Formats: sequence, C-alpha cells, structure tokens
Amino acid sequence: QVQLVESGGGLVQAGASLRLSCAASGRTLSSYAMGWFRQAPGKEREFVASVSWSGITTDYTDSVKGRFTISRDNAKNTVYLQMNSLKREDTAVYYCAAGRSYLRIERAYDYWGQGTQVTVSS
Repeated sequence: QVQLVESGGGLVQAGASLRLSCAASGRTLSSYAMGWFRQAPGKEREFVASVSWSGITTDYTDSVKGRFTISRDNAKNTVYLQMNSLKREDTAVYYCAAGRSYLRIERAYDYWGQGTQVTVSS
C-alpha cells in the first residue's frame, strides 16, 4: 500500500506561482509512475501532468504546457508540481496518484491522495 498526501495548495492571485508536493509513505515511490489530476467545481477530474518512474519522461495536458512542471525526488519519496503563471481556470482540487504507467487515464493509477485545493483569483 502507498499513502499519498498532497500539500502546498492555497489561494493566490492570477499570475502567481505555487508548488504542490505529494509525499508518499508505506512504500517507495521509485517504482511508480506518478500523475497529477485536478477537478474543478462541477467538472470531471482531468489529467494535468505525469512523470515516469525514472523521472526522464513527462507529459502535460495542453492547457498547462509551458506553465507547469512535474518533477520527482525519489530519495525523498516526493513528487512536485510547480505551477507558474496561474490562471483562474486552474482553480481546482489537485490530486496526486501513483501507478504502473504515466498514462493520462485514471485507471492507470492505483493509489490516490485526498487532494489539495488551489484557488486562483483575478
């Protein structure tokens, strides 16, 4: 079992930056691909970014490319999502997930955190 805990969310103004962290316990993250998903009010959860177990390969949804960066520190059992130039439409609950592949689909991930709220005001 892997337990994931997200942190770093908050209320910021448009254009600001936030860094989300996802800390794991129970098992090492080094053998898992990791993903970040988000769910805005009234919408389905959507893929944001993912990273392979090695950290070499990353993937981003188009709306965050060039603004968000996913990274991992396997020694610290932590994955990060650096979010720059935040927009109102980035407002959502952000979830990290661990799984067998860094695909964009939820069923590729076996473990999920509880989420952290990100609110971007104009």
